[in-house]
Amino acid sequence: MLGSLTLWMEVALWVVLGSMGANLLVDLFKTVTGGKFSMDFVLGYLKDLLYYVMPLLLLAGLSLMDVTGWVVLVGYYLGALAVLLKYLMDLKGKL
Repeated sequence: MLGSLTLWMEVALWVVLGSMGANLLVDLFKTVTGGKFSMDFVLGYLKDLLYYVMPLLLLAGLSLMDVTGWVVLVGYYLGALAVLLKYLMDLKGKL
């Protein structure tokens, strides 16, 4: 399935994963410096991987079966943009 990722789809996926990673690092820093260390926030990120990244990978696999060649790609890029904006707004709220 990962062979179906085009260059720009892969870039969009790395941007999404990078924004998730940056948000994780900010949360980890705030948790450690706040004095109350808990691993509960990691479960939230694992859930986000399941809810946000897995559908993107599913859409990447479905793009091979798309007859038009662009409908699933538009959904993929809109989904990636929505996840990126969500994490950027979360980061802005935390900083």
